[in-house]
Amino acid sequence: MRNHSKKIIIAIDGKASTGKTTLAKRLAKHYSYAHIDTGAMYRAVTFYALKHYRKANHQIDMPRLIENIHNIHIEFKIDSFKQRCLLNGIDVDDQIRSIDVSDFVSLVSTYSPVRTYLVSLQQKIGQKKAIVMEGRDIGTVVFPKAECKIYLTANPEIRAKRRYRELIQLGHQTDFNVVLKNVIKRDYIDQSRKHSPLTKASDAIQIDVSDLNAEQVYLKSKKIVDQKL
Repeated sequence: MRNHSKKIIIAIDGKASTGKTTLAKRLAKHYSYAHIDTGAMYRAVTFYALKHYRKANHQIDMPRLIENIHNIHIEFKIDSFKQRCLLNGIDVDDQIRSIDVSDFVSLVSTYSPVRTYLVSLQQKIGQKKAIVMEGRDIGTVVFPKAECKIYLTANPEIRAKRRYRELIQLGHQTDFNVVLKNVIKRDYIDQSRKHSPLTKASDAIQIDVSDLNAEQVYLKSKKIVDQKL
């Protein structure tokens, strides 16, 4: 870990399952920065919606969710050196990684009131800088003036394999083809939504992680950050 006198915002954006969280955690540890997983925030909202506002046809009652959005409180804690997501004081970090949440999170994220609420929370967290924040619109919407922007991408099959392994390790039983379909679906929704679509910021440095391991991605990214510092 290093302590730098200059404190900046490191914004990491990219497609689903490109290793944003793994990279963000390593950079945060190296620079003694706080790590904020905005994807977990959207997953937590989706988990809450599925638990409280799921209709008989298994869809989410979005008007009711939006009406009660301010009853959702999200924070992060460190447990055994791992960041955990708390939803209204309850650790839901494992539950929000389920395929059920993955099926709905991109859809929930398309709703402007949801994004507006969470963006306001994210901007408040980043006021003092010295953070690594990851998501879909960090460098374009949340912190368009972030000093360092990195954009991760990879082909869908590679990302689906990574996501599949992650789900199995968490104890979720699923099928690879289901995961691949979900990844492709999420790409489409993330990139086509009207409010804050997933796009690469013009000043972001893109890294294609298709043929890179986590260590290679980290070293490439650290070099980029060091140049900004």
